[in-house]
Amino acid sequence: MEHKGFTLWFTGLPCSGKTVLANAIADELRKKGMKVERLDGDIVRKNLTRDLGFSEEDRNMNIERVTFVAKLLTRNGVAVLASFVSPYNKIRAYSRKEIGEYILVYVKCSLEECEKRDIKGMYSKARAGEIKAFTGIDHPFEEPDTADIVVETDKQTVEESKQIILKALDKMGYLPN
Repeated sequence: MEHKGFTLWFTGLPCSGKTVLANAIADELRKKGMKVERLDGDIVRKNLTRDLGFSEEDRNMNIERVTFVAKLLTRNGVAVLASFVSPYNKIRAYSRKEIGEYILVYVKCSLEECEKRDIKGMYSKARAGEIKAFTGIDHPFEEPDTADIVVETDKQTVEESKQIILKALDKMGYLPN
């Protein structure tokens, strides 16, 4: 089934639910017969950007590379679901400009709830000084100033957040009839 390509970009603090939501949306889009690709921060950092660290410059380079891949897929009719902390408004604006068909989803969640969900123990390691420049602890996260969709995963279930996103995509004309 042919459909217009787009990139649904999930941003938020670590453990806010970006990956969980992106995977849930990907499943729904596949059921509709859409071509879907997932770009996830953890996976991309193990493959495409393993040479990069977590300085602001490296974080921006990480997002620039992902943006390039998302742009290629988008223009070839793929629904790209990208889940990245992407903490800066400036780099998110760059991605929007480059990709074109870009929908920013702010996965809003309190820091306290993100820490409760952290099964890898990253937040406690960051608080102990074992991980430096960890977003939300000793590295900033700029709340998006141009979010197209906002879900509050500390107040909504995965299903509720998923439905908000799907309804918005339908209203924007990205879902097949």
